[in-house]
Amino acid sequence: MRISIAQINSTIGDFTKNLEKIVNLSNEACQKDKADMILFPELAICGYPPMDLLDQDTFVEQNIRSLRILQRELPQNIAVGVGYVNRNASVQGKALVNAYGIISGGALVFEQIKTLLPTYDVFDEARNFEPASHWPRFDYKGQRIGFAICEDVWRETETPGTKYAEDPVRRLLDAGITMLVAPSASPYYTFKHRDRLNLARDISRRGDIPLIYINAVGANDSIIFDGRSFFMDAKQQTLTARAFEEQLLTYDTTDKSIIANQVEAPSLYADELDTLEAALVMGIREYMSKCGFKRAHLGLSGGIDSALVAYLAVQAIGSANVVTISMPSRFSSQGSKDDAAELAKNLGCRYEILPIESVFTAFLGTLQGVFEGRAFDVAEENLQARIRGSLLMAFSNKWSSMLLTTGNKSELAMGYCTLYGDMNGALGAIGDLFKTEVFALCRRINEKSIQKTGKPVIPPAIIEKPPSAELRPNQKDQDSLPPYDMLDAILSLYLFENLNADEIYDRGYDRDLASSIIKTVARAEFKRRQAPPVLKVSPRAFGMGRRMPIARCIYEM
Repeated sequence: MRISIAQINSTIGDFTKNLEKIVNLSNEACQKDKADMILFPELAICGYPPMDLLDQDTFVEQNIRSLRILQRELPQNIAVGVGYVNRNASVQGKALVNAYGIISGGALVFEQIKTLLPTYDVFDEARNFEPASHWPRFDYKGQRIGFAICEDVWRETETPGTKYAEDPVRRLLDAGITMLVAPSASPYYTFKHRDRLNLARDISRRGDIPLIYINAVGANDSIIFDGRSFFMDAKQQTLTARAFEEQLLTYDTTDKSIIANQVEAPSLYADELDTLEAALVMGIREYMSKCGFKRAHLGLSGGIDSALVAYLAVQAIGSANVVTISMPSRFSSQGSKDDAAELAKNLGCRYEILPIESVFTAFLGTLQGVFEGRAFDVAEENLQARIRGSLLMAFSNKWSSMLLTTGNKSELAMGYCTLYGDMNGALGAIGDLFKTEVFALCRRINEKSIQKTGKPVIPPAIIEKPPSAELRPNQKDQDSLPPYDMLDAILSLYLFENLNADEIYDRGYDRDLASSIIKTVARAEFKRRQAPPVLKVSPRAFGMGRRMPIARCIYEM
């Protein structure tokens, strides 16, 4: 049997565009590749995650109507697997189900409902969906095929706080399936593809069966889908689709032949830092496109964070569509101003200079009376950041340009950022990167640039100089924060593994430092609640992936 997998970029709620992709690729698989079956990702019809759009009856009806349209418009001589939202046929439970159906010969001939409904990290599926209560198999072309939708194959992984009573994969194996299909909308984070392959190998060995994994591609809000769908035979040999691109990939289960010119295996991006860069670039591009923006801008300080965001923006939408804005104050060093100008020149993007000294002086004059007798402190420092934020938002309003925020995860964690200032913006492009990861990615970008052009694209001084907000004389980040290598290591243990100060101490770190960091993270929750969404590239990002109360007792957890 010839099977095609189609990793597509669905836009949430754009039923017309999503259906067009499904029909066109089905025709291509049928006519060009002579496929017997084509498989699309989880919730391909409506896009993932639909969240509380599911509360709107018209949205649900559009799902069902779209399914009926596909029954009429899909080619008749190919079986098409597609994910959608359907109504729960049972009189009990939630009103909706996350379903995957097979359309063949103009009829819906098979349907499997998703069993395991995750509620951790960015997921909240149990809020809307009722789980499956039976697990049929689909007999087709001599194969007994089982369908396990995304989380259904992740049951045995050690997800913090998650235990499932049901095991849909075991149910299907007990039913005698000869092939397992896993339609997914599996978000990217670093090394996620490695985890997927390891999981698939375990299942394939356990059942002595091939496994087909179909993943979504593209980005919706904070979530990035990397694609990298794959066929895995019973010997755990894999054929993998490209990363971060829509692709139709066809495999013949009989003679193991590959349709030519459709795949680069095992992945288009071998180095994980390159994969991370590609994920962030696609995340920016997709967010802008799906939100209706064609241009972007950001404040370019001469520091490493804004340098990385500027570079990523140019890769995402082109230098002609990116404006960088320098806003120097009395505390801005000449080196930082020169570095910013050099970077903009290297990137080929527009560079504007809007000095804030006169505005800052005017603000200080207005506040002189109420500030009388008080020393220069964080109030004056944050005032500069808020002036810059206002200028950047004014530019956004005037030119319908999207403002990219440049803060990193280490700063967001510690509250080392200013509300209504440097936190202004529509998207936190690197808000899920620790500072040490920002340095690593910039070094990798320069390494590739030197290999390609003979010179670094990011001025080396930006990477080499000590990070500073430059809001007071001789300020350095390390005046207020622990060294970034120590800070990021402790933050990683706390945020990803949920360790407390004593447990972090057992890993070899200073207990008092760990305790102080944990408490500081808790105190900064109110800032993160007002931050723009960040592109998720780690197992646990701020925002949807980590939901904490603002008003609570501040202690070491």
